[in-house]
Amino acid sequence: MNKNKLVTAYTDFMKHLHETMEDTLHSFAEALEISKEKTRKDSDLTSDELDRVSEYVKRDVEHAAQGLSTEEDKDSLSEWFKFDVELIENFALDAFLSVADKTRLELAKLEELAKAHTYHTGDITVPGTFICDDCGKEIAFKTPSEIPECPKCHGKTFIRI
Repeated sequence: MNKNKLVTAYTDFMKHLHETMEDTLHSFAEALEISKEKTRKDSDLTSDELDRVSEYVKRDVEHAAQGLSTEEDKDSLSEWFKFDVELIENFALDAFLSVADKTRLELAKLEELAKAHTYHTGDITVPGTFICDDCGKEIAFKTPSEIPECPKCHGKTFIRI
């Protein structure tokens, strides 16, 4: 496998992601899929290679988003990168920061929603799919139901997906 091909694809993927998130109101997950498709058209990557590059970008953006402070100050960013941000190519930094900041905001909203919409064993709910907070096991209801303990770990809190 050609590592330079993957590095080039990573850079292209990030540019597509930045453009997609700048031009539209897509969620991070939607923007990832759109960017993946654009990268597929622009490259000769196999599906496995493209999936790997997509996972690398997703991992890095989410990690940066969680590490950034609410202010875009260079000190907190340098601390996250563990070196001076002036060493990074400007477009790459701007694109990465833009995507990471939007993703940070999206993650914060999801976290707030999750807190506000936590379901508990014994709650009655309409049909839907829920994920156990403790182990990630999905349980689904096709009719209004009482939420049981998690069948896998006996957890008692769930988030609707």
